[in-house]
Amino acid sequence: MKIKKGDNIIVTTGKDKGKKGKVLKVMPKESLVVVEGLNLKKKHQRPSKSSKKGQILDKAMPMHISNVAILSGSAKTRVGFKIVGDKKVRIATKTGKEI
Repeated sequence: MKIKKGDNIIVTTGKDKGKKGKVLKVMPKESLVVVEGLNLKKKHQRPSKSSKKGQILDKAMPMHISNVAILSGSAKTRVGFKIVGDKKVRIATKTGKEI
């Protein structure tokens, strides 16, 4: 998987197009990512017995991995792989720099 937890990304399509954020969670089997502060949905929380009030929370929902691109510096880039020694390293395809 080319996008990992902690990467800075930009959304390429959808209602949040052009917004930037940090990846909080990656679900490779479903090809989904959860991005901090993007694709927010309202979650209604019921009051609990321990005197907490009911409230409406904003929750970041997963989006498909094809709708995001990694930010390298200030520009979006595609990701390739290169073997350095015994390790497989992610690189930006245009610049050749490590991500």
